[in-house]
Amino acid sequence: MSSIALLVSFSPPSSSSSPQFRTRTTHSPSQFPFHFLSRRKQAGKVWADVKSEKHVPEPSSKYQDLTLHKKAARALDIGEDVEDEETSTSISSSWWEVFPKRWVIVILCFSAFLLCNMDRVNMSIAILPMSAEYNWNPTTVGLVQSSFFWGYLLTQIAGGIWADTVGGKQVLGFGVIWWSVATILTPVAAKLGLPFLLVARAFMGVGEGVAMPAMNNILSKWVPVAERSRSLALVYSGMYLGSVTGLAFSPFLIHQYGWPSVFYSFGSLGTVWFCIWLNKAHSSPLDDPEMLPEEKKLIATNGMSKEPVKEIPWRLILSKPPVWALIVCHFCHNWGTFILLTWMPTYYNQVLKFNLTESGLFCVLPWLTMAISANFGGWIADTLVTRGVSVTTVRKIMQTVGFLGPAFFLTQLSHIHSPVMAVLCMTCSQGTDAFSQSGLYSNHQDIAPRYSGILLGLSNTAGVLAGVLGTAATGYILQHGSWDDVFKVSVGLYLVGTVVWNLFSTGEKIID
Repeated sequence: MSSIALLVSFSPPSSSSSPQFRTRTTHSPSQFPFHFLSRRKQAGKVWADVKSEKHVPEPSSKYQDLTLHKKAARALDIGEDVEDEETSTSISSSWWEVFPKRWVIVILCFSAFLLCNMDRVNMSIAILPMSAEYNWNPTTVGLVQSSFFWGYLLTQIAGGIWADTVGGKQVLGFGVIWWSVATILTPVAAKLGLPFLLVARAFMGVGEGVAMPAMNNILSKWVPVAERSRSLALVYSGMYLGSVTGLAFSPFLIHQYGWPSVFYSFGSLGTVWFCIWLNKAHSSPLDDPEMLPEEKKLIATNGMSKEPVKEIPWRLILSKPPVWALIVCHFCHNWGTFILLTWMPTYYNQVLKFNLTESGLFCVLPWLTMAISANFGGWIADTLVTRGVSVTTVRKIMQTVGFLGPAFFLTQLSHIHSPVMAVLCMTCSQGTDAFSQSGLYSNHQDIAPRYSGILLGLSNTAGVLAGVLGTAATGYILQHGSWDDVFKVSVGLYLVGTVVWNLFSTGEKIID
């Protein structure tokens, strides 16, 4: 016989609303054996204790009596203490409060980069009706397309310095609202004249130029080492999906509402994001008053950069071989990546004989593949780190795949004559390229978490230069050679990057 039944057998018959019943139900079942044994030694006191509580007033209504009965019955049935209804309601309605705050920050950064590439690629679609309306020649079209990089190149290092000294929240927020306003003003600037349009596009580049260093600074403070690859892969996949979204929706908006609608609608989304960012984000977990202590402790004990930067040790930073490995390998990586992403529609049209619609459709495939493989690579990298593989080994493995994978698939293009196989090779090339998010792009936070924004600014400046020079050099090579020559240059740089990375990179902190 259970202890509860035994206790009830010693009790006098009473209704469920009696004071005696209420007294018994104040104990959980796990307490009943000890309660009963202690009372059994004082048999005469059991009834005295029960009778002594007869002064407790009866419930004022049948509803209160029934509620009390249900509470007592539930406590007896499930073995829990009677809880206040308001407490349980509060717990059930605030589940989002226990959602990891660091992943809220990661998701907000992901959405910022989604908007970043949406606003960047919309010009590549809108430039067609714009050039027809304003009678631009190809040289002018190229000037408009390149004006974005003027501002983008200028703010890489400056954005990193600003983020590391002021805080990533302010810098990323500034970047998004700046480039969103510049996007909204693009149609107005185009109507005012070409110089105003060039300035507007350069201003947009200024805003987007600070985004990557600021994001790197934020995640270096918010994300533990064992989750670094996954978080960065998710954020960078926002760029890939942003390109897909921009390429997919821009033609529809232009067809339905005219080319200015692309800039108005995409830019407005940035202002919405900015309002959410101001209310939810903080530069560091230490600044977040709503963060749970358990999560704050987890981040603090797993590689969080705590102290703000007051002085930048430029000589120390530039004296480290792993820093130069980052810069050189970022250049090698972006040369191949920017060439493929910039010239791919031309390659599809001239070599594979796709029409413009088909070229645009097939251009989406590499972006989708990169979004998927980047997150897959991030999961692999974090799993290896969690299982005890050194961060250095993981970074070298992932970046070697990010270099040798594209190199291999590009070498196959000269032997392929089927358009389907050529598209497959290009897609696989970009898919393996995305493993770089868990190698090269994660390494800034590994070697110098306090200066990760500055490091990304340095290496991404080299990456942007590679994009500008590589895009121009490809045109020159095609004028005097062939596509095979273009791919040979990219493959050569991928191989150089592989050697440099495996010789000089590290996953250990080299700068405090």
